[in-house]
Amino acid sequence: MREIKLKAADGSGEFSAFVYAPQTQDTCGAVVVIQEIFGVNDSLRATCQTLADMGFIAIAPDLFWRQEPGVSISDKSDAEWQKAFALMNGFDQDKGVADLKVTLAAARKLPGANGIAGTLGFCLGGRLAVMMATRSDADVNVSYYGVGIDNLVPEFDKIEAPLMLHIAEKDEYVSPEAVETILDGAEESEWIDAFVYPGVQHAFARVGGVHFDTRAAVIANGRTAELLSELLG
Repeated sequence: MREIKLKAADGSGEFSAFVYAPQTQDTCGAVVVIQEIFGVNDSLRATCQTLADMGFIAIAPDLFWRQEPGVSISDKSDAEWQKAFALMNGFDQDKGVADLKVTLAAARKLPGANGIAGTLGFCLGGRLAVMMATRSDADVNVSYYGVGIDNLVPEFDKIEAPLMLHIAEKDEYVSPEAVETILDGAEESEWIDAFVYPGVQHAFARVGGVHFDTRAAVIANGRTAELLSELLG
């Protein structure tokens, strides 16, 4: 892993991004890995390493840098949850998308990159991955249990690249009505594949998380791996 610095598009400063490269001499696609409300923590870093082991370049930007650079917390204590929610509530999602666009452009030019790049996000990052699908030129986008995606359905007609949605049936942050709205919107788009995982809660694929579900995570990650392999090379 190596840390690089990227300049914000609005000229307000620079932020860190953490790059995980595969052990290969061949060029490969890149994946912008988008954090949950816990920052670029151990779980997200483990995901980046897994992607690198699969032969992709993974790059995870620090999206909370405007509030507090270097956030890395877990879901194991009330204090950490309170801090995470405070950071999320203070986070400007439009500026976050701008930072992700900068990261995406940088990812395409990293050493060993083939110029093809997508996004992969969890929770807050899952919502941001959908926003990247509607507002950027990412070649593919994958959203795990994104929150508030139902509010983005009116933007689905802007999508022009594959988007995969992984949805938890028992997600405590996404109502059944919201899920129905998302599925209806996805059905009308030729670009979107949406999968609902029965009986699991939010963050079922979080490495080391309290709601981790092995079966659902393996199935979802397999679908993601197939899609990324097909589109990123």
